[in-house]
This record gives sequence, C-alpha cells and structure tokens, in this order.
Amino acid sequence: MTVTKDTLIGEILQENAEAAAPYFFEMGMHCLGCPASLGETIEEACMVHGTDPDALIAQLNEVLA
Repeated sequence: MTVTKDTLIGEILQENAEAAAPYFFEMGMHCLGCPASLGETIEEACMVHGTDPDALIAQLNEVLA
C-alpha cells in the first residue's frame, strides 16, 4: 500500500492498524474508531489537526512498506 493525501484513514487502518495507529495518536487524532474519521483522507485529517500531511505520509509509507 502506498499512502497519498487522498488515502482514506479507514484504508490505512485496514492495512495495518497496529503499525499506523500510533502516528494518528501522535498528531492528536484519538477518534480512530469514529465512523467519520475512517472516511477522512490524510489531507483532511491533517488540516483539521494542524499537521503536515507530507510528514505523516512519509512516516506511514515507511512503516507500511
């Protein structure tokens, strides 16, 4: 899986929740079980939480590789 700004959080968590969840928690996104968060893209989540999407994408792609 390759994560982009348009990748849904739900897709990432389906791929490997154990590896990816800590990065979402680190950015302040503690509502990973919420249906709304699962339908958000990386870009949308980062915008809401004031986080750099490119940095998060790089981290997620590294851990999911």
